[in-house]
Amino acid sequence: MADRNPFLPVSSSDGFNPTGTQVNRRKLIKQLLTIFVGLLAVGLFAALLIGNNGSDNAHVNENEHGSLASSTSKKPESLRPVSRGPAAGVSEKSNRPFANVDGNLPWNNSMLSWQRTAFHFQPEKNWMNDPNGPLFYKGWYHFFYQYNPNAAVWGDIVWGHAVSKDLIHWLHLPLAMVADQWYDKNGVWTGSATILPDGKVVMLYTGSTAEAVQVQNLAYPADHSDPLLVHWVKYHGNPVLVPPPGIDEKDFRDPTTAWLTSEGKWRITIGSKINKTGIALVYDTKDFINYEQLDGVLHAVPGTGMWECVDFFPVSKTEENGLDTSVNGPGVKHVVKVSLDDDRHDYYAVGTYHEKNSTWIPDQHEIDVGIGIRYDYGIYYAAKTFYDQNKNRRVLWGWIGESDSEAADKQKGWASVQSIPRTILFDKKTGTHLVQWPVEEIDSLRLNSNEFNQVTIQAGSVVPLDIGPATQLDIIAKFEIDKEALEKTTGSNLTFSCSTSGGAAERGALGPFGLLVLADESLSEQTPVYFHIAKGSDGNLKTFFCNDQSRSSEASEVNKQIYGSIIPVLKGENLSLRILVDHSIIESFAQGGRTVITSRVYPTKAIYGAAKVFLFNNATDASVTASLKIWQMNSAFIRPYPNDKKS
Repeated sequence: MADRNPFLPVSSSDGFNPTGTQVNRRKLIKQLLTIFVGLLAVGLFAALLIGNNGSDNAHVNENEHGSLASSTSKKPESLRPVSRGPAAGVSEKSNRPFANVDGNLPWNNSMLSWQRTAFHFQPEKNWMNDPNGPLFYKGWYHFFYQYNPNAAVWGDIVWGHAVSKDLIHWLHLPLAMVADQWYDKNGVWTGSATILPDGKVVMLYTGSTAEAVQVQNLAYPADHSDPLLVHWVKYHGNPVLVPPPGIDEKDFRDPTTAWLTSEGKWRITIGSKINKTGIALVYDTKDFINYEQLDGVLHAVPGTGMWECVDFFPVSKTEENGLDTSVNGPGVKHVVKVSLDDDRHDYYAVGTYHEKNSTWIPDQHEIDVGIGIRYDYGIYYAAKTFYDQNKNRRVLWGWIGESDSEAADKQKGWASVQSIPRTILFDKKTGTHLVQWPVEEIDSLRLNSNEFNQVTIQAGSVVPLDIGPATQLDIIAKFEIDKEALEKTTGSNLTFSCSTSGGAAERGALGPFGLLVLADESLSEQTPVYFHIAKGSDGNLKTFFCNDQSRSSEASEVNKQIYGSIIPVLKGENLSLRILVDHSIIESFAQGGRTVITSRVYPTKAIYGAAKVFLFNNATDASVTASLKIWQMNSAFIRPYPNDKKS
């Protein structure tokens, strides 16, 4: 039953047009009817053509491969899979380099079963992407997500919903919101939750209309006394925001969590672009129904393209805890994070927020949003944070997509997982970075452990680690390179890059060295996670943190990129590393989470009991000493909520 006391006082004018909403709604409905009639005529014409000239098989081939060839035609060898997302107005959701149109997949059912994770969140089946509206409410952590209930590919997007007591063990609830209104008929897209001072919850989300216009909508729990928040009500006056003048109808999406201004208004930002300049529009509201667009933008960066999934939040310069989104003042910096539609990576920068003119200025323009630091240098996108008032921390979620073929995803029946939730703090040591670390609750899955202290790894050697099963692991490691070798090594003018310098097999004077995970006995399959130190001709050292997927699988149609970045290593710091291995996911955190790399790997041999871990040092001039502790990890408990206990 709907809450008799709405989430906020009713607007003084029930017929108020929020930012031209009523006018735009009539316009959109008129356009929708026109398009429907047109599509009906086209459909009838197409049906006649197919009836006269085509066959059922030809129609199937068009759906599966984007080709008009009949079933007797020879398939083009270089055919790419159908693009999913851009035509509707969002980033590409298909892993297009790997088509596998001939259907000869390198996987058997045993291999595909192994790929499913044990302690990362994912639905029971089908497609998942962006995290939406995470929050802590009445003793439960809530996680909503973009979900296709019908297939293991992007499309038919609704909101999935799950709850947890500890962010690790999850219970699946019924769908929170489905595409059942004209303003979200083409998809219930990404949104954010705001908890009001009285404890009630509002949710703003992007809806894609039947004509693919992106509009912002309001929803709220039907019953605020229900800790599970099972039922949601969409505001009868939706949409509450439509694209403003000068903004394309497909470039207006993903509202943030709202924060309070000193005037008592709520403020949000929404991602967009003008030409190739990424921007964050700013709106104020008193009731989440009526909005005022503020002059200018929160921030803009030329050349970065469309900004998706913008996030804006404060971090403390002095404390080791998170801050509520509305906190501002001395000792506080603000973070702007964007997901770049053009390259599908998440970038952030630390800076100063000016409330009076609703702008944000980066501390260092050379590492501004979209051109500087990334949350994660692997597969990680559409990240969203929330303030966890239960433990006074800010928690980060991120979508980890697949990097195999779409055909493989269809065969296994699911696609994508979420990262382990991460706490996120300002890195006081660098003043430029954030540090991310798996939430402390993940430690509860640790089982038996093995320790290896002061292991010397000679240049050019590999050391096996006898730990037993190696597909569910938590690894903590520290490395110390020979100091004499550091001093004696001659510098070079050569420029090092993780992605272009040959990976872990390319030997240098001072690296690479680190760990081989998900490796088989013969090392024909392996995923190195490693450091590489480069010494310049000026004698200065630069440290790089990399993940090499080039030999992660003998299968051909999987991503085999080499990921990584330069990482600040300050005076007196040892090189440190934490790796979470969970079947086909490897999450790696260097220097306390200053730099993070997430990868998806799909081995054919290094699975089940055949998966092993090795230390390696492929430097030419230096030995390395390593100390490690490795835990076997239990599986998380992720299942449907008991039907008889749902509210």
